[in-house]
Amino acid sequence: MIMEKILKIQMDAVLENQGLARALAAAYVSEMDPTVDELTEIKTAVSEAFSNAVIHGYPGDMQGSVYMEFAVVSPANVMIKITDHGVGIEDIAKAMEPLFTTDTGDERSGMGFTVMESFTDRIKVDSRPGEGTTVTMIKKLDTYYDF
Repeated sequence: MIMEKILKIQMDAVLENQGLARALAAAYVSEMDPTVDELTEIKTAVSEAFSNAVIHGYPGDMQGSVYMEFAVVSPANVMIKITDHGVGIEDIAKAMEPLFTTDTGDERSGMGFTVMESFTDRIKVDSRPGEGTTVTMIKKLDTYYDF
């Protein structure tokens, strides 16, 4: 996998930065000439990964950072990594089940990973309890033409 045009960003793990995360993803990917639908899918997947990192990676009053990495891995594929150094995930398979959430309130639907899977072509979740989580997503842009 050849990586070009790598961009790394660190932000405070607060939900107020979710819009900025979406905007940065859109700005980065826009150079690849995505369709409006592809751009919306990428922004939505990034939004879900970012909010999961904030809400589940740093629960309660826990503070930390969210790290985002973008890379063009081929002319038609972009890789997006969202990492936190928070509490980690005990059971990744369980966490990725639709409707599963660790949030005891009524505000979470448990569909974050499902949304990320729906809007990207590949997703990989690496996590260690007490060390954090990295979500790596690959999105293939259909608009790329190799003339």
